[in-house]
Amino acid sequence: FLAPHEMRHIIKKLNDAGNDQVILCERGSSFGYNNLVVDMLGMDDMKHMAPVMFDATHALQRPGGRSDSADGRRAQATELARSGMALGLAGLFIEAHPNPNEAKCDGPCALPLAKLEGYLKQMKAVDDLVKSFEPLDTSAADL
Repeated sequence: FLAPHEMRHIIKKLNDAGNDQVILCERGSSFGYNNLVVDMLGMDDMKHMAPVMFDATHALQRPGGRSDSADGRRAQATELARSGMALGLAGLFIEAHPNPNEAKCDGPCALPLAKLEGYLKQMKAVDDLVKSFEPLDTSAADL
């Protein structure tokens, strides 16, 4: 595991090798209990180092949730992605399939392709709203 603030070391190595076009991706972390946990504060820290994409559908995964494969929580795809977009991230990574229940991989997390357009419109609206705000410094002790 790597703490979000430690991603700066990876970025430095890539920059030192001549790559200054780094994008970080948050996918959730597993702590061994059939659940991926998304660190919203960590994503906010990382976005100050490099653009951050949020793999919102992967983060819905429940590793080992089925006896022979991972399960997922597709019903929570909208809420989780909205939360990520509320951080002002660079974008989303979304898995979609014409029929997620027949997908060969990650079907329980994938969005139905027919719902993707409406989903993306909502995410873009959240992104536009958040990015329209002036920065608000809440770090001062004399609030």
